[in-house]
Amino acid sequence: MDVKEHKLSLKREVGLMGAVSLIGGTMIGSGIFMSPQTVLSSIGSPGASLLVWACCGLLVITVSFCYAELGTVIEESGGEYIYILRTSGPVIAFMLVFSSVIFVRPAGIVGISLSFARYVLAPFYPECPPPVLLLKCVAAAAILTLALVNSMNVRFSMSVQVFFTLAKVLALAVIIIGGLVMLVRGHNDNFKDTFENTNLGINSIGIALYQGLWSYDGWNNLNYVTEELKRPEVNLPRALLIAISSVTALYLLVNVSYLAVITPKELMTSSAVAVTWGNKVLGSWGWIMSVAAALSAFGSLNGTFFSGGRVCFVAAREGHMPEILSMAHVNRLTPSPALILTTVISLVVLIPGDFQSIVNYFSFTAWFFYGITLGGLIYLKIKMKNIPRPYSVPILIPILVLLVAIFLVLAPVLDNPQIEYLYVALFISSGAIIYIPLIHFKLLPGPLRKMTLFLQLFLEVAPADKNL
Repeated sequence: MDVKEHKLSLKREVGLMGAVSLIGGTMIGSGIFMSPQTVLSSIGSPGASLLVWACCGLLVITVSFCYAELGTVIEESGGEYIYILRTSGPVIAFMLVFSSVIFVRPAGIVGISLSFARYVLAPFYPECPPPVLLLKCVAAAAILTLALVNSMNVRFSMSVQVFFTLAKVLALAVIIIGGLVMLVRGHNDNFKDTFENTNLGINSIGIALYQGLWSYDGWNNLNYVTEELKRPEVNLPRALLIAISSVTALYLLVNVSYLAVITPKELMTSSAVAVTWGNKVLGSWGWIMSVAAALSAFGSLNGTFFSGGRVCFVAAREGHMPEILSMAHVNRLTPSPALILTTVISLVVLIPGDFQSIVNYFSFTAWFFYGITLGGLIYLKIKMKNIPRPYSVPILIPILVLLVAIFLVLAPVLDNPQIEYLYVALFISSGAIIYIPLIHFKLLPGPLRKMTLFLQLFLEVAPADKNL
């Protein structure tokens, strides 16, 4: 008697609304409430800071067009990892996933969770920063809560994402309207001589772009969950365009509102710019902006968790991570082992975590791999011209964005060398050394197999097929 084996696969439960919420809800997080002061202090003038925000939005929109083509040609989850694996080979792909799992994704989660904690505690510490230990305890509680939410159910996680996206858009609308009212009343002093004192150093521009791009991080999250997206050939390009263009417009208007209310000096010294804005415009109701910023960061953290666990999951399915991470819960159909690993590493990174350092080194590493991914798209366009492409961009676009990615990686290093950049480069390169014995020669110890079986039974998970 023939017995057909039924394997699990993740369901396609993310529609266009959920896709836009996943991208926009992750992008609109802590960055727009934390980065404006650093962008302004790095670049030196209000006019130049607005220009940086516009350039960041234009860059992200342009690179998202490239990712739309990659996502419709390679319809697999995993984002940069799966694109580099299919175009540049397993060694570089493993270097990416090793860096992503151990540092990049946990660093993103920690950065957002620290922002969430800072805004939650801001009303209780109006005159001074909150204690570091308390800050990190609140951040840890947020990480654990969302790990549980994302392990329960995909649809529930998406409902949470849609709710928080609507809440944060409403909060930004309040800031924008309040700023416009102040402008109408004649509060435009900060826009006079708006480019005076601009810093044109390469390092200043690079750091300002890093901080601005941090606020746009999450634009590529949908590419990590392509196998869970309904009609990806249609919804992926649409969601990217709708979400990123909307967020860019919101960010520019919010920064104009900040500058209409807060002087550049006040903005640069503020530890929570939205709260400073709220105290000036809303008076005794200023605490509302602290709540809004906390909700925004919480929604962004949820989206980062949702996509971040999928990187481990896909890498394990391709044999680049322990087999247990490629399994999904037999009832909930969520990649719970991968989410648990992401949670544990994030909590470890949280212990010594510092927000500004995390942003800079996170951006350095991320744009290094974005550049390799764009190189892969150029390769596909030259060597595989005849493969079906539901969506395509002119080859000039990935070439231009690749040049920008090279600038973002090299400019801060060359203009202001720091030993930490060398450490990050060595860490990325160490992935190639680890790949040879553990992945290429499969020198896995026997106890790991026993541990896999134990965890499979304990966590109630089973291998999951690709959902193509």
